Amino acid sequence: MTKTIRSTTVPQTPMGDELARIAAALERMAPPPVRAPDFGAAEAFVWHVEPDRLDPVEKVNRVDLELLIGIDRTRETLLTNTRQFARGLPANNALLWGARGMGKSSLVKAVHATVRDEGHDLVLVELLREDLPSVGRLLAQLRRAEAARFLLLCDDLSFGHDDEHYKSLKAVLDGGIEGRPDNVIFYATSNRRHLMPRDMIENEKSSAISPSEAAEEKISLSDRFGLWLGFHPCSQDEYLAMVRSYCAAFGLSVDPDTLRAEAIEWQATRGGRSGRVAWQFFTDIAGRKGLEIADS
Repeated sequence: MTKTIRSTTVPQTPMGDELARIAAALERMAPPPVRAPDFGAAEAFVWHVEPDRLDPVEKVNRVDLELLIGIDRTRETLLTNTRQFARGLPANNALLWGARGMGKSSLVKAVHATVRDEGHDLVLVELLREDLPSVGRLLAQLRRAEAARFLLLCDDLSFGHDDEHYKSLKAVLDGGIEGRPDNVIFYATSNRRHLMPRDMIENEKSSAISPSEAAEEKISLSDRFGLWLGFHPCSQDEYLAMVRSYCAAFGLSVDPDTLRAEAIEWQATRGGRSGRVAWQFFTDIAGRKGLEIADS
């Protein structure tokens, strides 16, 4: 008995069609291209990821430049540098480092407002430290907006153990092959001069075959900033001058002896003096006196 075996031919899909379907599926999964915002619609933006976007800031939280007491030389240095950049002239990235509450981020925002009031179209963009790995995508978007100039601010910048975000910072400071966009300048604030905790640097030195080379890459981050602007704890006289300047600016009349005694008592309970402590005291006494503080 002879069995007949019938063969069934299964149509084969061409490899090209398979690849086309895969590419189409990946394209559907990919996020849409980031649409550049209208940079003329706001004076400041905040960069967010997942998805990438620049959200406009309706009103920037800041104080007037004249209210920042005790940092006159630093204030003039940063203002001059920012004016140069806004005019299209050479300017340096800046690292504002030092004591807490002495007005580092307040100075950047106040300088930005002053330069804009002088007629320069300078846009403030805030980049959060945890979003540093996305900075390449942000810079690419800002580079395309050739008509605008951007002050990129990263507030409270520092790096801890096993933190690799510092590598992304080099894209802002050095820019890789393309270089940093000509229309972007980068300002950062930090409590640490070298952006790294001292014990981290010492551990790198002690455990490496070549101690100096092991720590050099991380320490050299701060060297990439053209301007280092230090902020130091203020004296009692400077602290009291800050309090008096706030009272004068907002029209609060208080007996000088009473104001001095209460201000000193306030800073003693805080364990230190700073511009932030002075503002907190002024906020307290203004509230007790029934004075409303209008947004600056």
